[in-house]
Amino acid sequence: MPAAPRVGVLALQGDVREHVAVLEHLGAHVVRVRRPEQLDEIDGIVLPGGESSVIDKLARAFDVREPLVAAIRTGMPAFGTCAGLILLADRISDGIEGQQTFGGLDVTVRRNAFGGQVESFETELSTPVLGAPPVHATFIRAPVVEQVGAHAEAIAALPDGRVVAVEQDGLLGISFHPEVSGEERLHRRFLARVQRAA
Repeated sequence: MPAAPRVGVLALQGDVREHVAVLEHLGAHVVRVRRPEQLDEIDGIVLPGGESSVIDKLARAFDVREPLVAAIRTGMPAFGTCAGLILLADRISDGIEGQQTFGGLDVTVRRNAFGGQVESFETELSTPVLGAPPVHATFIRAPVVEQVGAHAEAIAALPDGRVVAVEQDGLLGISFHPEVSGEERLHRRFLARVQRAA
C-alpha cells in the first residue's frame, strides 16, 4: 500500500476543520499549518474558504506567506476553495487596498461575485473531468474567475458561462465548498496530485 499522502490545511482562519475531516476520511495524514517550518512536513496544501484578505494578513503576520509562495512556485500541489481560490489567483480584480495573493494560477478572480451571505446558493455543476454525477456545489459569498490565462484551464462553469473551477499543473482552485456538501471527488483529485508529486 502507498504511504498516506502528507497534506497541510492552512489553519489561520476559515473552514479548516471541515477540510481536515474530509482529508482524514480519505486516508491522508493532515497537518494544520500555522508556522513556516510546518511546510517541510507536507507534500501538498489546502487553502480553505474564509476571508481572503484576513488570511493574507495573517499569513504575513505568522511569516508563512513567503515560504508558501516559494513552495507553490517550486511545484507543491495546492487546492484552494472559495477564499483559497482567490489566494491562488495571480490577479484579483477587486481586492482591498494592499491585498496580496500567493499566486500560481494564471487567472483573474472577482471576490464576492454573487453578493453577500444572503445570496449564497447550491446547484448541480457539470464537471466533465470528474464524470457523472454532477458536483453538488455550495456557493457562499463566492468568487468567480473572470479571466482564464493561457496556462490555466477551466474545468467547470455555471450555465451562464461564469467559470467556477480551474486547474493548472498541480494547482486546483474552485469557487465553492465541497467540504460542506459531502462531495469528495475534488479532494481525491487533489490527493492524487499530491501522491504523484511526492
